Amino acid sequence: MVLKQGDLALLEHPVAKELLVSNIPARVAYLAPDGTPRVTPIWFHWDGRELVLGTAPNAAKAKALAHNPKVAVTIDTNDFPHKVLLIRGTAHLQTVDGVAPEYALSAERYLGREQGSAWVEQVSGKRGQQVRIAITPEWVGVLDFDTRLPRTLTE
Repeated sequence: MVLKQGDLALLEHPVAKELLVSNIPARVAYLAPDGTPRVTPIWFHWDGRELVLGTAPNAAKAKALAHNPKVAVTIDTNDFPHKVLLIRGTAHLQTVDGVAPEYALSAERYLGREQGSAWVEQVSGKRGQQVRIAITPEWVGVLDFDTRLPRTLTE
């Protein structure tokens, strides 16, 4: 049985699983308070239920997401055939003291254990708090340009 785009069970698809543990930044799209769209690349951590990001309390994305928490996320490869994970959902913000644990885990995944730890130490020394952004998937799509193509290529 082929799952339809939008089915949350696609989070278990091999392409999704691969991209959720990759060191490719997520690209998070949201609306700024003035109504204009924005996209920002950002480290992430997948905890099996939520995509978790960390940012500074004064970051534009934190302010925008507090106003409108709906987001779209893509994690995708550069090489053909492209592998693409698309997620739409709602962001839940929580201010935490120090650095969000998931941010520390993502720093290690992106930079390696030693450099990741050094980065987290540097970030936590500059800021007393961080905003933990947890995105709950509500719609999931997977493209692998082999067995799962964009709809326009199959019509």
